Amino acid sequence: MANLTKLKHEFTRSSDFLIAIGDQKRQNIIVALLDEKVIHQGLQVTDLVGVTGLSRPAISHHLKILKDARLVDYRREGTKNFYYLTHQTKEIDQLKTLLDHITEVMACNRQ
Repeated sequence: MANLTKLKHEFTRSSDFLIAIGDQKRQNIIVALLDEKVIHQGLQVTDLVGVTGLSRPAISHHLKILKDARLVDYRREGTKNFYYLTHQTKEIDQLKTLLDHITEVMACNRQ
């Protein structure tokens, strides 16, 4: 029972991150930002429009969600914003821990 309570807390802690990465459009943005050609320089919204086929307002909306989840950040050069994946892995590490704990509970329940 303690394991299940722990899992509930871990799910709650990871909820926003799971929502952010759970959307296919945001996954496409993440994949575009992972491209080794752009990973260090970032992409502008117009670049992401070309890659994803989404409108500028839609890209901006999805980037805000990814920024709030601490997956994406940006740097400004004059009037241009370049978006890139952050190197912070706290949320990813929390998700890994959650998945490890789920696996442990499932393994215990099989026996």
